[in-house]
Amino acid sequence: MNNKNDITKPTPSSAKRPSCKSKCESESLTSDINLTKDKSSDPTPSAIKEKVVNHPCYSNDAHHKYARMHLPVAPACNIQCNYCNRKYDCANESRPGVVSEILTPQEALLKAQAVAKAIPQLSVIGIAGPGDPLANPVRTMETLSLIREAMPDIKLCLSTNGLTLTDHVDELLRLGVDHVTVTINTLDEVIAAQIYKWIYYQGRRYEGVEGGRILIQRQMEGIAALSKAGILTKVNSVMIPGINDQHLPELSQELRRNNVFLHNIMPLISKPEHGTFFGLNGQREPLPAEIDEVRELAGGNVSQMKHCQQCRADAVGMLEEDRSAEFNIKDINPEPEDYTKTMEGRCRFQSAVVSKGASETEASLVVAVATKNSEQIDLHFGHADCFKLYLVTKHKQHYIGERRIPRYCTGDNHEQSAEANETNLENTIKALHGVDLVLCCRIGTPPNEALEKVNIKPVVDYAYHPIDATLADIFSNYEALAESKWAERQQVEVA
Repeated sequence: MNNKNDITKPTPSSAKRPSCKSKCESESLTSDINLTKDKSSDPTPSAIKEKVVNHPCYSNDAHHKYARMHLPVAPACNIQCNYCNRKYDCANESRPGVVSEILTPQEALLKAQAVAKAIPQLSVIGIAGPGDPLANPVRTMETLSLIREAMPDIKLCLSTNGLTLTDHVDELLRLGVDHVTVTINTLDEVIAAQIYKWIYYQGRRYEGVEGGRILIQRQMEGIAALSKAGILTKVNSVMIPGINDQHLPELSQELRRNNVFLHNIMPLISKPEHGTFFGLNGQREPLPAEIDEVRELAGGNVSQMKHCQQCRADAVGMLEEDRSAEFNIKDINPEPEDYTKTMEGRCRFQSAVVSKGASETEASLVVAVATKNSEQIDLHFGHADCFKLYLVTKHKQHYIGERRIPRYCTGDNHEQSAEANETNLENTIKALHGVDLVLCCRIGTPPNEALEKVNIKPVVDYAYHPIDATLADIFSNYEALAESKWAERQQVEVA
């Protein structure tokens, strides 16, 4: 563990890593998080599969088909890492923390909609900096809220160092953020003291072992809270030769105990020209063989991500590319367009992707399902805040994505005004644009009539039936509808 770049002198070798469940004496920790896993909150296998199937960072297969976008709205950070130097206006650099422009939440929405229109395979929008999103909670939450309301077909995610994560899990869940990446480099406070110059927590700066201890405790409580909330968690770890490289398999064991879905062990970037503490002090980067060895050891605990590109905080496009320079905010029309038309085109494009072109050569249906667990049709139309979308052809069914909406019925019938009901229903109908059938276990008269008015067929005949079996059966019952819609589309294309 001794290294010429040590910041803090190591404590004697007998010093032990603090228990991840012990209280830190120097701070008042959140007390209402139950670190015992609540099994009732476990996502079903179907739900997990659908969460990752079109997320390019969580699925090795998805990154060949889908694109991601990072919105640079969070400039401040509450930690100074010795491998980080946040530089702006550096278009030729591709590494975390680098951006060409900082956006306001409103500008972020405009850019997100422009990218979604230009890159229909865009499936996920995340906030990853250039600082820490949760050190900029107002800007971050406003951005997520704007996108959630205006772009119901987009998956939202967030990357954080985890220092204040427990303070925001409930709000992230409310906004429909179901993927969070936490950067955790060690469970050892002595090692942490060599990686972080300082942390800023609750109005005070902490350095050395004390800062490392606080950070580790908060990170572990954070991933426990994510697990309890059913939010899929990926952990990033920067591998630093001579400092934390031998420790990472132990970290992976702890991540497994905390239900982390994916572990991404990334090589340190420490070129002197980047101006980081490590870069200026000669800390070497790991060799590819060293990375492979540590990943192999850690992979026995948690699945390893090996296709990470260590993206900029304003990256746009497929993981192998970065098209951010094409979408500078000054070049984007400041007047937002009707996103429902964009969403319809994106749905058609993504239907072709998942069906390998079948949706473009034969009759098909786009089916929205109201479901709690992605296994049964078990939700009232008015109680759904997310509809799962599937493409159904005569011989096969494919998962497309989701549409997230404000719940039409809150359950507070006496307090919810007629105006609020009408607004929620209007937003729901708009979010379902391009859908042919809606499957739910019940539906009231107003939403039933509203759907029929825009040529969306509500179906309650399959209440509480398994989704897979229903989708396999439903095309034969609505084949005439599929053929009719297919003929209409062919006429439009010819015209």
